[in-house]
Formats: sequence, C-alpha cells, structure tokens
Amino acid sequence: MKLTTRGHYGVKALLDLSLLQPDATASVKAIASRQDIPAPYLEKLLIEMRKAGLVKSIRGSIGGYLLAKPPAQISIGEILEAVGEKITHLPQQQSEPNQALDWVTLALWQRLNQKLKESLYSITLADLYYDARSWQAALGEEASFIV
Repeated sequence: MKLTTRGHYGVKALLDLSLLQPDATASVKAIASRQDIPAPYLEKLLIEMRKAGLVKSIRGSIGGYLLAKPPAQISIGEILEAVGEKITHLPQQQSEPNQALDWVTLALWQRLNQKLKESLYSITLADLYYDARSWQAALGEEASFIV
C-alpha cells in the first residue's frame, strides 16, 4: 500500500485536531497553516471526514472543526478510508489462474493485506500522538507537532 497525499494530509489534519482541548475548534486556515496543507484541499478532506463521522463542523465566529470522538477511538484505517484511500492492494495476476504458484502468491498477498488492514485499524490518533511525543522528547525538541 502506498500512502497518497490524501491519506497523509488526512492523518496530519486529524492529528492536529487531536492536540486541541476537548470541544475546542480549529479553522481550516489554522490547520492548513500549522500542517502546511493547501486550505482548499484540506477543506475537501475535512468534508469527507465529516461525512464519515470522524469530525464535526461548527458554524459561526468561533466555529471550525473538532474531532467527533476521542483520539483513542479514531483509527488510522478509518481516516484513510474516509479520504478514499484503498487499504488493500492485490497485485494483478499475470498468468493463468489455475497455476499453483499463482494461487500461492495470491493467498500470500491476501494474508498480507489482511494483516495490513488489521494493523491500520489498531493504530489510533492517540497512539500517533504518543509516538510523536516520544520521538520529539528523544531528540530534545519542543512539541510543535507538525507531522
């Protein structure tokens, strides 16, 4: 699986939101600025993630976006699927399907894809937050959390 810009930006945006105080909102412009994401592109991704139930949007002068549930309940797999990432990738079968080696290869790829999907759905925004904190602490850096 190759993580595209959509998936990368989607994870970055929700990780950014996970750093806010509970019930605090962030504007598209603020998230885009902090994470170096083009604002119009980010707006489209946030709309997709809102439809998937990952974020809420609040209108008004203090409006913006916030997570729809706690970071520990949002998996990377959910984010990737919300922005249209294809989580499984089976190679194209090139030869006759009745050859034993092709079936072995196909079975192996199916197992690998299943493990990948399980992993992506077991890693949460909270996990990424703590991984980033640990990594930055090890480097002696302040927590800016630009992913």
